[in-house]
Amino acid sequence: MLKRDVGSDLIRPRFSILNPELTCTLPAYQTACGATDIMAHVFERYFTNTKEVEITDRLCEAVLITMVKETPRVIADPSNYESRANIMWAGMVAHNDIVGVGRSQDWNSHMIEHELSGLYDCAHGAGLAVVMPSWMEYVMNHDVMRFAQMAVRVWGCEMNFENPEATAKEGINCFRKFLKSIGMPINFAELGAKEEDIPYLVKMLGVGDGVRGGFMELRAQDVTNILKIAVDAKVK
Repeated sequence: MLKRDVGSDLIRPRFSILNPELTCTLPAYQTACGATDIMAHVFERYFTNTKEVEITDRLCEAVLITMVKETPRVIADPSNYESRANIMWAGMVAHNDIVGVGRSQDWNSHMIEHELSGLYDCAHGAGLAVVMPSWMEYVMNHDVMRFAQMAVRVWGCEMNFENPEATAKEGINCFRKFLKSIGMPINFAELGAKEEDIPYLVKMLGVGDGVRGGFMELRAQDVTNILKIAVDAKVK
């Protein structure tokens, strides 16, 4: 099965009414999948090569902090209207590009995940929970200070000025720990994926010997390396 995105304003509504009550019957797993996708949509914009974008950095961080607070609450109490409303608002902001204004964006984690859900029919958010922290580990040194900033501002880590890489790694681990805490898979085994399928997944992504743009350009070997990280990923 192929999973492909359609990037067009033709599928965007001109007007919509958002009612948090309509999400109250979602199972906890699907709620967590949706929350993961919301956070991933923000991270795809947060990890940028555009400099001096403090306003949208702070907007991204506000949405991420909100999701970290509200997701466990709504999983514990599915009828919590206030948490549902905050998450729905966060989801709207995460995908109407307010947090992406004036900055380059990535989207490679989404493209890699599409092949996982296409092959294994897993939920999109679950696939992102496996792929995105692994992508973070792989590309972190492209701009280690941006990852350290995420660790400090979103996860409350203490900045190690002598070793910012340690702070960046701590932030990524906090993200993976959070995903696990809300019931998301964090590696291939938990997702039901197979290491031997990696060459097929990379082939279907269509990277070949070419390059995918974004925060850091990825070739076929890069995608392979990211997926290999995802095979045995764990909370440290």
